[in-house]
Amino acid sequence: MAETSAGKGRSGSVQSIERAFGLLETMADAGGMMGLSQLATASGLPLPTIHRLVRTLVDLGYLRQEPSRQYVLGPRLIRLGESSSHMLSVWARPHLTRLVDELGESANMAMLDGDQIVYLAQVPSRHSMRMFTEVGRRVLPHCTAVGKAILAQLPEVEVRELLQRTGMPKHTENTITDPDAFTAQLRNAEEHGYATDEGEQELGVRCVAVAVPDAPSRLAISISGPAGRMSEELVERAVPLLTQAGKAFSEDLR
Repeated sequence: MAETSAGKGRSGSVQSIERAFGLLETMADAGGMMGLSQLATASGLPLPTIHRLVRTLVDLGYLRQEPSRQYVLGPRLIRLGESSSHMLSVWARPHLTRLVDELGESANMAMLDGDQIVYLAQVPSRHSMRMFTEVGRRVLPHCTAVGKAILAQLPEVEVRELLQRTGMPKHTENTITDPDAFTAQLRNAEEHGYATDEGEQELGVRCVAVAVPDAPSRLAISISGPAGRMSEELVERAVPLLTQAGKAFSEDLR
């Protein structure tokens, strides 16, 4: 009898943990701020259960209550996020290294964070003239191959809202600054399974990227190099290798 009770206790604890993490993910998907009634509606859980879980998460520092009485993701999650980003870089490195070995150009991994792209990992080319992207660098997604590959996976209405917020600034003469032209390019990227940056972030640099499928975050991997070396033949050879690397990396994250 005692064993059965203990088993039920463990089951209840596991269920509470699942529900707590589910609430955090629901809030993250909603932009990081929600009220109790919104959480109850989104999760399908009873309001008393939501209140109990939220109070525990507030006590632990994973949620914070605003003066508006809505709840926001708390600062303690930052430490977890930083550690998680570091581990993504560690896990991605073998896949990026293989891409460099096979294609000869720098390989990168990036993530959509809010309205920006942040580079999480890079393995540089062994050429003396090579592309170097500082890990941690943030750029806008409309002028990068990784950004396009990720945005091509999102509903067009969300993409247009993001573009309206960022303003699509022009970095080079090749930067796409028209939302209609940009969303048309995203449809092409979705159809063909990859996206390119044709000197849109930096003149003379060409990149090709694919989204990492079924990843817990919006991730993409790419290769980049001088436009003179990034020929059509190299891009055609790179796409299946990038796709294979993205799938293999996705498997590592499960």
